[in-house]
Amino acid sequence: MTDNKSTVLIPGRMHPRALERLTAAFDVVQTQPGSELDLSPETKAKVKGVATINRMPAEWMDQLPNLQVVSNFGVGYDGVDARHAGEKGVLVTNTPDVLNDEVADTTLGLLINTVRRLPLAETYLREKRWENEGPFPLTPLSLKNRHVGLLGLGRIGMEIAKRLEPFKVRISYHTRTKRTDVAYDYAPSLLDLATSVDTLISIIPGTPETHKIINADVLKALGPNGVFINVGRGASVDEPALIEALKTGTIAAAGLDVFYDEPRVPDAMFDLPTLCMLPHVASASVPTRNDMADLVVDNLIGWFRDGSVLTPVPETPVRK
Repeated sequence: MTDNKSTVLIPGRMHPRALERLTAAFDVVQTQPGSELDLSPETKAKVKGVATINRMPAEWMDQLPNLQVVSNFGVGYDGVDARHAGEKGVLVTNTPDVLNDEVADTTLGLLINTVRRLPLAETYLREKRWENEGPFPLTPLSLKNRHVGLLGLGRIGMEIAKRLEPFKVRISYHTRTKRTDVAYDYAPSLLDLATSVDTLISIIPGTPETHKIINADVLKALGPNGVFINVGRGASVDEPALIEALKTGTIAAAGLDVFYDEPRVPDAMFDLPTLCMLPHVASASVPTRNDMADLVVDNLIGWFRDGSVLTPVPETPVRK
C-alpha cells in the first residue's frame, strides 16, 4: 500500500462506479460477504474509512481502531449503527436527495400498477389470452377520488405528494411532528391516518420505533377499499398480518418494493393476485445509482482532503 493514500475498507459488495473511483483515490481493501472483517490486525489498524451498502454494525466499528468515517450507499442507513459511530467520534454519511425523484416516480408507478393491475394485464396479453379469451377483466379499483395518506413526509414523501397532486386525490400525512409548510391534512397518529384514508403509502425508515408498525389494526382501519404501498423499509410491516389482510379482503390491494427479510419473500405472497411486488428497485436506474455512487466517493474524498462532507447524518456531527 502507498503511504500517501488513506485506506478505505469495502465490506462486501459495492457499486462498480463507486469501486472504480474509490480504487483511484484510496488504498482499497475489499472483503467478501460473510467475512467482512476477516483482516489482519495490521490491516484493521490502517483502515480510516469505510464505504458500505447499509451495513456497519457496532462490532465491526469496534474492530477498526483508527476509523474516522463511514460512507453509506443509500439514503437509508438503518444497517449502520450511527449512534455508536457518533459516540466513537466516527462520522457517517448517506446519499439523500439524488434518489428522491426516482423513488417518487417508482412509487406512483407502483401505486397505479397495484390499483389497476397493469402487470397482470400485460401478462394476460403476452399469454395471448386477450385474443383467445376476450378482454381483460375490469379492475375493481381506480385511483379516481382516492384519499391518500403518506406515512412520512420528508424529502421523498414531499416529492411523492407533489406527484400525487395532478391526480386530483386528497392528501393527508402523519409524521412525528406536524409540518407548518404544507397544506395537507395532518393526522396525529398512524392509526388516525389509516382510519381517515383509503390509500396508505409508507416512506419511513427502518428503526426500532417503526418495526412492524403497519400491523393488523392499521390494516383493518384502512378498510376493505384500502390500498397499502410500501417503498420505505420492509421491517415496518407485519408481513403475516398483511398476507392475512389480503387473503380475507380486510384491505383491497397492496404494492410492495421492500420486504422484511430481503431478498427472501414469503411463499404465501406469490399466491395473492391483489399484491403487486417489485424487487426493491425504487432507485434502481443507472443514472440514479451512478449519482449515489459519486456521492459515496465524494463524501470520502472531502473528508480526507479537508474534513468536509456533503451529506452527514444527524447522529454524527462533522468533526475531525
